Amino acid sequence: MKIEDQLTASVLEGVKSLYGQEVPARMVQLQKTKKEFEGHLTLVVFPFLKLSKKGPEQTACEIGEYLKQHEPAIAAYNVIKGFLNLTIASDVWIGLLNRIEANPQWGLTPADAQAPLVMIEYSSPNTNKPLHLGHVRNNLLGNALANIMAANGNRVVKTNIVNDRGIHICKSMLAWLKYGNGETPESSGKKGDHLIGDYYVAFDKHYKAEVSELSARYRAEGLDEESAKAKAEADAPLMLEAREMLRKWEAGDPEVRALWKKMNDWVYAGFDETYRMMGVGFDKIYYESNTYLEGKKKVLEGLEKGLFFRKEDGSVWADLTGEGLDQKLLLRADGTSVYMTQDIGTAEQRFADFPINKMIYVVGNEQNYHFQVLSILLDRLGFEWGKDLVHFSYGMVELPEGKMKSREGTVVDADDLMEAMIDTAKETSAELGKLDGLSQEEAADIARIVGLGALKYFILKVDARKNMTFNPKESIDFNGNTGPFIQYTYARIQSILRKAAEAGITVPAVIPTGIELSAKEEGLIQLLADFANVVKQAGTDYNPSVIANYTYDLVKEYNQFYHDFSILREADEAVKVFRLALSRNVGKIVKLAMGLLGIEVPERM
Repeated sequence: MKIEDQLTASVLEGVKSLYGQEVPARMVQLQKTKKEFEGHLTLVVFPFLKLSKKGPEQTACEIGEYLKQHEPAIAAYNVIKGFLNLTIASDVWIGLLNRIEANPQWGLTPADAQAPLVMIEYSSPNTNKPLHLGHVRNNLLGNALANIMAANGNRVVKTNIVNDRGIHICKSMLAWLKYGNGETPESSGKKGDHLIGDYYVAFDKHYKAEVSELSARYRAEGLDEESAKAKAEADAPLMLEAREMLRKWEAGDPEVRALWKKMNDWVYAGFDETYRMMGVGFDKIYYESNTYLEGKKKVLEGLEKGLFFRKEDGSVWADLTGEGLDQKLLLRADGTSVYMTQDIGTAEQRFADFPINKMIYVVGNEQNYHFQVLSILLDRLGFEWGKDLVHFSYGMVELPEGKMKSREGTVVDADDLMEAMIDTAKETSAELGKLDGLSQEEAADIARIVGLGALKYFILKVDARKNMTFNPKESIDFNGNTGPFIQYTYARIQSILRKAAEAGITVPAVIPTGIELSAKEEGLIQLLADFANVVKQAGTDYNPSVIANYTYDLVKEYNQFYHDFSILREADEAVKVFRLALSRNVGKIVKLAMGLLGIEVPERM
């Protein structure tokens, strides 16, 4: 039983004994005692004043005295106005530490076969360019959220929807045909996604040159600047060729489809490499080239049922004015689909593949309206989870000016960013002497763990709803609220445990009671016990930053404890063994918490 539950039961008994009336458990409000006051848990006594018919301080004193006499867990109490601060006995904390020790997965709830199935969509790349900084935040949030939902007893399916069709894909294909000279990832030594991204940029460069040349000609023929540019953009030979290629793709032209498949396969191999380095993955990947036709079919079914309407030009729309929104286009006049149609098609495929109870989309906040509409449409079409779908909306992430340049000079490439972070970790660790005595392979692996840990933690510690600036230099600091500070604390704990083992000190699985603990030691156990509530809150609020900031608070408290108290030099053997057990469990919870965020922790540093 949790300490809070035990005390709640005792308070209910006390109120009945003192004031002769049973009250519901919800009246018992227990919270962590504020740092400036003595105690561990605080009872708010105001709800009981009508029963006691006394002032708040006298009521608190009466309940406190009852608990001290009848509840063995209470060692002392003090009253501040209408708040009863309760001090829990040291033996109770040691008993709690033993329970934490006994459960390797403390705070995590395993899923059983009947658990709700939660599907989480994240990443959503285009096959015409590499993953960028925005994708980094998306992937890290999606992966962490999947871990957190699983830790809350849900079955989780991680999915990705790949935007592998459309005019932007044809632009890369056409540019490769025209300017590529048969270049491949193997012949160029480039990752496939970077190679295709280069041709997307090449298309844009040549297209702009054509538009500029045509604009000048049309202006010379008497058109104003705006009209000349619009006509040039429509007439540019490259764009006309790209549109023709898209028509051929949609008609199933074998040559265009073969080129499309070959180039997409290069991109997927590149994506896989990026995902591996980032430490994220998927249980099922969907492709828009498969889902857009499903979406059209579903929309036409909805049209037949009177859920949607057709305009005079043949386009199909949803009327959402009854929901306080506007009308939403679902199929263009020429019958082609829009993003909304594709999302409906993807939902249809997913619902056929999995018995989904909840669907979470990890997509930037610029799509808030899109998902508001999608939820209404899916509900209208009969998807059980449609009304309650979750749009996990997050803000933009940027870099400080001039910190890092991408290959294209406009977006920050994910591979470049990760590589730069690992290099920075290597340099920083070497300067601080943290890699001394390690083999080249060990040093490289620690630099990878620290560099990527710094990147992930810096992004995940910020509330996802906020826009943020990722500062590489700040993120890799070994002090403060950073990944490396947490990783270094974990490595420090492992070093202490190794030294204890080398000295022949055995830490039993069950620590004997009877040791008088300091407030700092009791506070650390209380923080460890809180991990279960933190995991639950992160899942309820869809908020990985709750885990990140809890972990920082835990290691900050542990480092103060480490500074103030001896561990291996402690003369009292029982106290030494207790402190080693406490350290071991802090390390365990740090590793579990960072694992939920997708961050590794090194055994040495």
